[in-house]
Amino acid sequence: MADYRDSPLYTDRQKLAIEYAQRFALDQRHLGLRFFERLRSHFSDQEIVELTVLLARFLGFGRFTKILGLDEICELPHDGR
Repeated sequence: MADYRDSPLYTDRQKLAIEYAQRFALDQRHLGLRFFERLRSHFSDQEIVELTVLLARFLGFGRFTKILGLDEICELPHDGR
């Protein structure tokens, strides 16, 4: 998703949500007022809370599975293809 910023496949709103997800996961200390002003120009406060909760859940679950090694020992179901 490195090139999402220049992709015509995403709206400005979607690009901002992707940026938020990346920054939330990798650079959360630098999510300042300016960034949240940008978020609020595209999302309501309720939507920002919902996005944040989902990001926290997905990130937390990913870390949970990694810490317990579940990503290595659990085999995904095979759909027969």
